[in-house]
Amino acid sequence: MPAIVLVGAQWGDEGKGKATDLLGSAVDYVVKFNGGNNAGHTVVIEGPDGQREKYALHLLPSGILSPNVVPVIGNGVVVDLEVLFDELDGLAARGVDTSRLIVSANAHIIAPYNRTLDKVTERFLGKRKIGTTGRGIGPTYADKMNRIGIRVQDLFDENILRQKVEAALEVKNQLLVKIYNTRAAEANRVVEELLSYADRLAPMVRDTSLELEKALDAGRTVLLEAGQATLLDVDHGTYPFVTSSSATAGGACTGSGIPPTRVARVIAILKAYTTRVGEGPFPTELFDDDGETLRKTGQEYGTTTGRPRRCGWMDTVIGRYATRINGVTDFVITKLDVLTGFEKVPVCVAYDVDGVRHDEMPVNQSDVHHATPIYDYLDGWWEDISGCRTFEELPENAQRYVLRVEELIGSRVSAIGVGPGRHEIIERHSLLP
Repeated sequence: MPAIVLVGAQWGDEGKGKATDLLGSAVDYVVKFNGGNNAGHTVVIEGPDGQREKYALHLLPSGILSPNVVPVIGNGVVVDLEVLFDELDGLAARGVDTSRLIVSANAHIIAPYNRTLDKVTERFLGKRKIGTTGRGIGPTYADKMNRIGIRVQDLFDENILRQKVEAALEVKNQLLVKIYNTRAAEANRVVEELLSYADRLAPMVRDTSLELEKALDAGRTVLLEAGQATLLDVDHGTYPFVTSSSATAGGACTGSGIPPTRVARVIAILKAYTTRVGEGPFPTELFDDDGETLRKTGQEYGTTTGRPRRCGWMDTVIGRYATRINGVTDFVITKLDVLTGFEKVPVCVAYDVDGVRHDEMPVNQSDVHHATPIYDYLDGWWEDISGCRTFEELPENAQRYVLRVEELIGSRVSAIGVGPGRHEIIERHSLLP
């Protein structure tokens, strides 16, 4: 069977769990291929008694909640071991079987000094800060590229681990003490902390690239799940206000060890409006009552950070951009129900930059910062759509909204989320290859 890539089409928090749930029992492996615990998935599961349970996942793939799925942390992920085991213990306490998790031996580990560096660097930047989560993600990826990073496999050779930590701290302690005026990190304490996780981690560690290749050859379905989203990709996002990894479809291959020839379907998640956490440009951002309504109705607060999300109308300029960058075959629109009750629903179709119309994403960073949205105004609807399970059951104006967005983003809308529950979704086309 081929692999399926699942990415966010905006600035994250689009609701990728909806697509994962829709694929359901057809998926055998769910692989997180980038990022770390700087992003989160909120998954709502309805139990046999009708009660809904909410799960907030940060480092783990959403497949951890499906009993027949093998969840995988790929080589492109950076792993905070304390967070990993806290999250596993929290799920186990709620009756979730976490024994199937496997972790790439080549994934990099977030060392304690990288968490410290992340926080003090943001404070040092002041008004020029990026808006990171302060969890050590960026510094760990920087170590990876500078070839002084610590990988999962290093935990099982104390001599190598110690050499790597001491080498990294030769430079980092100079920064911590002389530039940021904070305490130096002690190599022995770092090594001791990391080694304390080795025995528990060891049974999970595999050559995940090889395992996934064998699974595909055996006819298994592999879902490659991005953290963050297209506009946060380090190469293709709104740089420098981006994450430190490759969150697009191309990153799925490098972050998992699966070749691009095995990928048959790229599914992108597009929220029915737009949100963003952190600093950076956001052309359709709202600062009025409509923005506050979107935030409150959509419960737009970060799964990982708890920060209020910035909210704005649907932006199909970035939707088209996501289609092009990722080679999107199918879109899933989430949270359409949040737009219920607006008399008019604006859709950004292009940007105005100093009197010049841009139908595509501007090349220059400054143009994106100064872009003013050009809107189409569509008629709204007032009906409760959470019970709709076919496209035809949606109010006519809601149908028109979806069809207009589909036309503007240049790829088909295959599924539509109409409520927070796992089954509150309309499937127009199968997401399976």
